[in-house]
Amino acid sequence: MIKKIYKTVKSFILASFLIYGYNIIAAPLNLIVPINFLTVCIVAFLGIPAIFGLVIILVFIA
Repeated sequence: MIKKIYKTVKSFILASFLIYGYNIIAAPLNLIVPINFLTVCIVAFLGIPAIFGLVIILVFIA
């Protein structure tokens, strides 16, 4: 039980750092993905390809 909680918290922290790192790299292109609960959950559960999916959604909607 504790291992599952630890793994989940670890993936949420890693996901937030991944989104933050992406935002630093993509800031000159104005393709910034907001860091909020929904985006962190998506990246935590789906992984790195979810960041690219969020960027594609951002490009087509905004």
